[in-house]
Amino acid sequence: MAKSFHVEYSKNAAKAFSKMDSFDGCADPRRRGKGLTGNHGSEWRYRVGDYRIIAEIQDEKLIVLVLAIGHRSDVNIEIEGKFS
Repeated sequence: MAKSFHVEYSKNAAKAFSKMDSFDGCADPRRRGKGLTGNHGSEWRYRVGDYRIIAEIQDEKLIVLVLAIGHRSDVNIEIEGKFS
């Protein structure tokens, strides 16, 4: 039988994910975040302690799509590298 991996989350990562649960049923997720500019104008940034969540709001589907979660010192580098 093949071994399989199990995913575990740090306390901070679990907290970031739990904060995203508060968007379920939210009438306007834009009230909780800050819109990005330039090439990332369709994306939004949410603060959760020292972490940042980068998301895209898909109005036609009523979905908040999480693109990245990272420490505030790293997430800007990730945005420039992956999503440019």
